[in-house]
Amino acid sequence: MALEPVRFAVLGSVRVERAGVEPALGPPQERALLGLLLVRAGQPVTVSEIVDVLWGGRPPASAVNVVRRHVGSLRRLLEPGLPNRAAGRWLIRDAGGYRLLVDADSLDLLRFRELRDEARRVAADPRGSAARVVELLTDALALWRGPAGVGLPAEVRERAGFAAVDRERTVAVREAADAALRAGTPAVVLPLLQEAVRDAPLDEPLLARLVRTLAATGYEERALSTYRAARAKLAEELGIDPGPELRDAHRAVLDGTGLVEGTSYVGPRREEASYGGRRRAGGGDADGPHAAARPEDEPGEEVPREGDGQNNSVAHGGSSPKAAPPSSGAEGAAALTGPQPSPSPAPVAQAPTPVPAAPPTQTPTSTSAPQTAPTTVPAQLPHDLPTFTGRRAELDQVLALLTGDGDSGTDSDRTADSDNGTDSGGGAGGDSGTGGGHAHPAGTVVISAIGGMAGIGKTTLAVHWAHRVADRFPDGQLYVNLRGFAPSGGVMSAGEAVRIFLDALGVPPERVPHGVDAQAALYRGLLAGRRFLVLLDNARDTEQVRPLLPGTPGCLTIVTSRNQLTGLVSAHGAHTLALRPLDATQARSFLERRLGAGRLAGETRAAAEIAALCGGLPLALACVAARAATHPDFPLSAIAAELRAAHGSLDAFSRTDAAANVGAVFSWSLGAVSAEAALLFPLLALHPGPDFSAAATASLARLSVRRARSLLAELADVHLVGEPAPGRYALHDLLRAHATELLEEQHPTELSEAPHPAGHPEVPHQAVQSEEDAQAGHPADTREAATERLYAYYLHTAHAAEPLLAPHADPMPPGPPPPGVRAEPLADHPQALAWLTAEYPTLLAVVGAAARSGRDQVACLLAWSLEPYFDRRGHWHDWTTVQRIALDAALRTADPVWEARGLRALARAESRLGLHGSARLRLDRALALFTDAGDTVGRADTHRSLGWTHDQEGDLPGALRHNRLAMELFRDSGRRAAYASVLNSVGWYHALLGEHQEALSHCHRALALLQELGDRYGEAATWHTIAYAHHHLGRHPNALLGYGHALALYRELGVPYLEACTLVHIGDTHAAMGDHAGAFEVRQQALTVLITLGHPDADQVRALLTTSERTT
Repeated sequence: MALEPVRFAVLGSVRVERAGVEPALGPPQERALLGLLLVRAGQPVTVSEIVDVLWGGRPPASAVNVVRRHVGSLRRLLEPGLPNRAAGRWLIRDAGGYRLLVDADSLDLLRFRELRDEARRVAADPRGSAARVVELLTDALALWRGPAGVGLPAEVRERAGFAAVDRERTVAVREAADAALRAGTPAVVLPLLQEAVRDAPLDEPLLARLVRTLAATGYEERALSTYRAARAKLAEELGIDPGPELRDAHRAVLDGTGLVEGTSYVGPRREEASYGGRRRAGGGDADGPHAAARPEDEPGEEVPREGDGQNNSVAHGGSSPKAAPPSSGAEGAAALTGPQPSPSPAPVAQAPTPVPAAPPTQTPTSTSAPQTAPTTVPAQLPHDLPTFTGRRAELDQVLALLTGDGDSGTDSDRTADSDNGTDSGGGAGGDSGTGGGHAHPAGTVVISAIGGMAGIGKTTLAVHWAHRVADRFPDGQLYVNLRGFAPSGGVMSAGEAVRIFLDALGVPPERVPHGVDAQAALYRGLLAGRRFLVLLDNARDTEQVRPLLPGTPGCLTIVTSRNQLTGLVSAHGAHTLALRPLDATQARSFLERRLGAGRLAGETRAAAEIAALCGGLPLALACVAARAATHPDFPLSAIAAELRAAHGSLDAFSRTDAAANVGAVFSWSLGAVSAEAALLFPLLALHPGPDFSAAATASLARLSVRRARSLLAELADVHLVGEPAPGRYALHDLLRAHATELLEEQHPTELSEAPHPAGHPEVPHQAVQSEEDAQAGHPADTREAATERLYAYYLHTAHAAEPLLAPHADPMPPGPPPPGVRAEPLADHPQALAWLTAEYPTLLAVVGAAARSGRDQVACLLAWSLEPYFDRRGHWHDWTTVQRIALDAALRTADPVWEARGLRALARAESRLGLHGSARLRLDRALALFTDAGDTVGRADTHRSLGWTHDQEGDLPGALRHNRLAMELFRDSGRRAAYASVLNSVGWYHALLGEHQEALSHCHRALALLQELGDRYGEAATWHTIAYAHHHLGRHPNALLGYGHALALYRELGVPYLEACTLVHIGDTHAAMGDHAGAFEVRQQALTVLITLGHPDADQVRALLTTSERTT
């Protein structure tokens, strides 16, 4: 009987056509197996690799049998009537695995490669036609209906290597664009470029070709706006500037060089695409994927994607209608390929858990909300001010946005405005012409932007309002200080803020998708259908705020900013409220509330003078009130005289009214502290982080920690520094600006030249100092030396923490610290973890600040020391950003070993985000550099990283090979800790490949060494591998013993996710022993841990529990 024709498609969703009919595919796991076989394009796939792709690192005992059942089912799908256990003619057994007998006539992937390779041969021929290259490549690219294997689970696509096939498409689009520019037919590839950039918005070679192609087809303005949007996105997402290729494209548009004028070329012959990739003759409309983009096309129309209602039938091959050139907007990916269909992205589509895992390059766009609520109820609002007074009219106005009836509250809410000096929201923000008093119906989205000058009380009012209405938002209250006007330039990115909110909502860091758009979509999805209050404090501009706005009804968003956020008004209908200075009556009430009516009764004129000199500014009034309250015997007239005589230095923050200059208040406050504290205050401006400790301050100013703590407490007493948490100090934006100006005025002051405390007329000199303080004293010092000491404190402490977290690490020693540096004496793993957690935001800031100031070695060494912490805590996005900074710094050193280390560190971070192709290329380059430099340990570490990357790409033999090489190099170089750790890795890969005795041999050797060296993490991992091998050898009691050791260690070390994984495997072993009650019990424990973490693996454990219930 003749073989029935079968055609397969994997360039898009996985599909099959048999004799012209598309049969229904089986369950998801069967479809995943078919996708794996198709993406390997006729090459054999081993059973162990299939098991790894389908189940990851936790296959059930029956995995091989399940694979065989799926194979039999697929065979009968392809050949109906095939007897059970018959081999069939399409899906055959080969080389210890399975493969599909496919060719370019039956599989679209092979047809794509055939056309692409033919195009490359034509392009390489000196007599070849560029137009023919374009025709071949556009025919090849027309076979694609979306990302390869779209619709399969993300983890399956990742493990099966679909990303590598997607990269083939990207490269082909680049080649098609180059050929089209040479042929003078750029318009024909414009839709292809638009779609490719939509899928890979940070791919600079693609972006460069899109810029050139837009200009060549007559869209010069859109080409320039695309470049601007790309530059902004690269800076926001990756912290980098455009590379040479993209910059050259931009320059070519500006200069009008290197571009080709568009023609009326309408593309190659239109044919219908079949599953097999060969085209069947047939007509087609001029709006298909080969059609030229025309100037009259609607600029906002997007190329439809699979599943959006367009014709995706087999016969039409999912052809897309016309694609228009992108708009000139500059908002994220939309500015690169066309505007989004709505002002704000929609929530995540069909999320099965609160933490859906999306492919890194895709942004969810469905409007359906997640089916499960966030696992935590955040309550992040700062404390309300007990002495809040006034702003009655303004409070009524904002309350009316929700109630419509004023809801003015108690009399104490109506007296006068106040601000205690912690207006972290800063100033101005919005237009006053949007009718803030109109009530909204229940269920609507309300956005209010509170603006005004610095220190006007925006944050105080916003926080008070938020507390007044918090009970109306029972699902949670979110707060973030966006640091929009930090003098050090450390403005919080929208991406960082979104990730802070995702963390508050219980999303584990490792489940955060790649890219701001995807993260914002996940955030909106978690808020969808619920009632949240979101307070965005101290915003820089609308672009910083937009990704943080909830996307569905039921939420209130309050924004404070010094800028007028007109974009929020025009695009999102925000209501604005502009706060103004207090009038004389309000200012007097402010002082009366803090100092008491009796204090003001006899000094009416002095109180009025203070109010006038403060310009009605609540922040200035608060500082004056604090001064008066702490000196009750000072007459107000004396305080008014001091204020009158002060000379401020915050001119940049003053307005036309000279009296509204808070510098006068700050200068006066500084004069009220000791000379040592006054000397310390300007130095605090050198700190780049959001907060700091007394220990960091001690190194900065070359003090003892005890003295630094005492001086910080003195500054905190007069509100020159804040103490947001015990032992953590912070500078308000305005105070940081004042400190910066003082530092600049000193040019830079040497501390030894400043007056000794004994010379300070207002503060008596302490006659006795401890020996430690006398030695720490203030030596001759400069601003540069203080900065070096501060950075050295963080570098040397982080360097000491690294081996406590990862004993097998290979840190590069930073050299001796400068005199006066007091690194933390970290004694053990818990102390190291606690310090890194407390200092984490500051450490990120120091890496960036060091690189910006030319301290490249500091930036590199600190970034590399943080690698174990990034990995343990799942901070993979931050890891990637920091390592990009470090790699740039390493390249500036012109040292190949530093470059190699930078490449390896960035590759490790990229691998955790699923960017395995990029990681592998960087690791290959690093390996070559280490080899040329004769760095054996560097080679070994890089082989180990390559092993992990191969593992993630589904190449277990390759993973084992690289780990064996690492093991041998570590052994030869005498690195016992690293050798012990990689011994376990080798054992693990032997176990995954079914070589369990070999696995046990390696792991027992590893365990002895790790126990000797005290590596508790390594010991736990090795016990886990040993137990896994015993389980699969049928030695279930031994498996339970090994898993028990691993579980105890993971609990001791505080690694809850690995604790849950171990519990699941213990349940598998109990089930294999027939102890279904025991399996149910430990799986229930695992489920509890995963629910607490908000981890999506909880669904898999629920399924296991359901099975357990049926068998108990």
